[in-house]
Amino acid sequence: MDWLTQLNEALHYVEENLDGDIDLNQVAKIACCSSFHFQRMFSYIAGVPLCEYIRRRRMTRAAFDLQNSDAKIIDLSLRYGYDSPTAFNRAFHSIHGVTPSEARKRGVTLKAYQPISFKITIRGEAEMNYRIEQKEPFRIVGVKLQANWSPEKQEGFEEVPKFWAKHAQTGTIPRLCQLMDPKTPGIFGVSIGDWQRVGQFFYYIAAASDQPIPEGMEEYQIPACTWAIFECKGALPAAIQTLQQRITTEWLPGSGYRYANAPDIEQYPEGDQRSDDYVCWVWLPIQK
Repeated sequence: MDWLTQLNEALHYVEENLDGDIDLNQVAKIACCSSFHFQRMFSYIAGVPLCEYIRRRRMTRAAFDLQNSDAKIIDLSLRYGYDSPTAFNRAFHSIHGVTPSEARKRGVTLKAYQPISFKITIRGEAEMNYRIEQKEPFRIVGVKLQANWSPEKQEGFEEVPKFWAKHAQTGTIPRLCQLMDPKTPGIFGVSIGDWQRVGQFFYYIAAASDQPIPEGMEEYQIPACTWAIFECKGALPAAIQTLQQRITTEWLPGSGYRYANAPDIEQYPEGDQRSDDYVCWVWLPIQK
């Protein structure tokens, strides 16, 4: 079974369970990756968070039910995963611009969001430079951000830029440079979804190091893994955001690989990150 088939089977599971409980861990299991990776990947490919896609599909179904049946609004709210008619009304209005009661009237304009399916599209964009490397475990030392993670808000991604800004001002980066193993140069940004405790997200700003842990810092062991390491050239953050989207939507579907349960890594060497000539690297954990 290839990667694209797995993604579409995961979406089929979502579609079959719109009027019931959707287990995001089961969605990710079908896609053969972690819940954290699947939600991140879906956002890149579809251009919308998974939770928002589910909400749109449910409200599309609810609109059909309202116009084609005598179902009570309270029954529809429970059917589509809302604890109260008030919460259902709010979600319905945010999508359609009218209340569920108004949706039953003839001539009312409603919105319909169709099911997504993934396919490979050949694009004529610039090449991507990458290499495949098998790396043994290595230790990083740095500062750690621990944030809540929810499909609705994806708080971790909002907190990471603030985390970088904070430590750029407090002298953390020069301290990490002093700890750096010269065989693995650069400052690392390491994203970790905790797959044992759903709802946790960790991010390290760190350096590969064998030195003692300074006060206020922590260590983490990067596991042995196969990595696809992509060159990113251009001013940050736009260049790296564009590259990450292209990796997910263009490279991964036809590569013969899928996400492995290991951290996502960004490697930043010394240089002017605002320059169009700045070069850094994105490490994607992969397996056949």
